[in-house]
Amino acid sequence: MATAKEHKFALPPLITGPGDVSRTLLEIEQLEEYMRAAALRKNGTSTKLPKMSRTLERLAEINDANLLQAADRQRLQAFLGSLQQHAPVLHISFASEPSAAFTAKIIEWLRANISKYVLVQIGLQPSIAAGCIVRTTNKSFDFSLRKNLTKSRGLLLDSLKSAPEVVATPTEAQS
Repeated sequence: MATAKEHKFALPPLITGPGDVSRTLLEIEQLEEYMRAAALRKNGTSTKLPKMSRTLERLAEINDANLLQAADRQRLQAFLGSLQQHAPVLHISFASEPSAAFTAKIIEWLRANISKYVLVQIGLQPSIAAGCIVRTTNKSFDFSLRKNLTKSRGLLLDSLKSAPEVVATPTEAQS
């Protein structure tokens, strides 16, 4: 007997981190509650659908879901719930806030090369100077300038010790 077609979900670039997943899931739950309340109203009572976020609209669009259909809302809810529980999450810390375009490129690369469902939390850590620190649940990768300079400290000290001594000579301008 044939089983129901397994639906492969896509994640829009607007959903980048766990917070976005939670907000979108909450929005679907609110829409579901609105639809239940609308079904209890008398026929002919005018109702206006609540305004949906661009994130939810895009999620529905790329997954061919009609948010007016209970089955489609439930599919999206189940997908987001599963994502919330099981998606790989990376924490990336930068010295300063990255631009939206830069963040989008990072998300695009990670979803193409790591997992199509990876979620990213961006953090700030000014002490790293430049570069970034990437953390997963069980590993940490330090790509910061601070780490690189600390690692190269001995080399820097050796080259300073072996450099010829420079004697300052007064210039004519100082005379």
